[in-house]
Amino acid sequence: MRRRMLAVVFEGFQNLDLAGPADVFALASLIVGESRGYRLEVAAVRPGPVTAGSGVATLATLALDQVTGPIDTLLVVGGRAVPAHLADPVLVTGIARLAGAAERVSSVCNGALLLGEAGLLDGRRATTHWLSAVELGERYPAVEVDSDRIYVRDGHVWTSAGVTAGIDLALALVAADHGHEIARHVARGLVVYLHRPGGQSQFSTAMRTPVPRSEPLRELQSFIDGNPTEDLSVPALARRAGMSERHLSRLFTEQTGVSPGRYVERSRADAARRLLEHTAHPLDRVARESGLGAAETLYRVFRRHWRVAPGDYRRRFRAEHP
Repeated sequence: MRRRMLAVVFEGFQNLDLAGPADVFALASLIVGESRGYRLEVAAVRPGPVTAGSGVATLATLALDQVTGPIDTLLVVGGRAVPAHLADPVLVTGIARLAGAAERVSSVCNGALLLGEAGLLDGRRATTHWLSAVELGERYPAVEVDSDRIYVRDGHVWTSAGVTAGIDLALALVAADHGHEIARHVARGLVVYLHRPGGQSQFSTAMRTPVPRSEPLRELQSFIDGNPTEDLSVPALARRAGMSERHLSRLFTEQTGVSPGRYVERSRADAARRLLEHTAHPLDRVARESGLGAAETLYRVFRRHWRVAPGDYRRRFRAEHP
């Protein structure tokens, strides 16, 4: 039976959040046949043209309060304008009402904030664009935020990471509906991964560790980041900061949310990532120059932090030099 997919948009939405899933569903329909495929409708607070942040206009054929009947999947898109729309009662209550009529509820990127505002993520695990993960957790403390996942399914609620991750989400929905082989055909047709390797943290250049309030700890943090090959053990760091090891560990963890040892590993992993992006050094040299020591340690740390092997990361992200 044909599945009704309802996408909710608003002024300033991210165009790819809608276009990516739309093309996944359209190609899946061609493969399985229109009678078993998908019918995508677009709704907004008011019907008519809705302009994305890119300037591209999309026609919303329905107003939220005009939508009736069952919905297979409600898809709430994201965009930089989302925070400005969280206080729009028509949009938020409309999403909440439609969610009650939907078999599945989903969001792309920071559209998860709109689901959170509508109370649809309380007590659930969810993800969003890594830039919005902290905001999602702080605004809606009843939500368990997994900031590294490309998409998360918790019951009938599906959330995805930023922008192009909406394609990953849509492929997962197709796989749930029609099996992995159909989803694989769609992925091949769109020239994308069926299962993207790694998590979204591999796309983040920020460590996302708070800057310490204490000046000595800020100086120590800068020293760690700038000197990955130095002795960065807790005893050595404590001597540099003029503190006892116990006092340093307690203060550092209190002000950054991670232990000194954990921060050192993150910092060295980030140094290794920069070397992989900007040099052609062999992996053992990358490991030495990032302070990780051996290629085996580099591999283990990369897998732990970004769920991807260092060689795979380099192939995707290394800047080409003449």
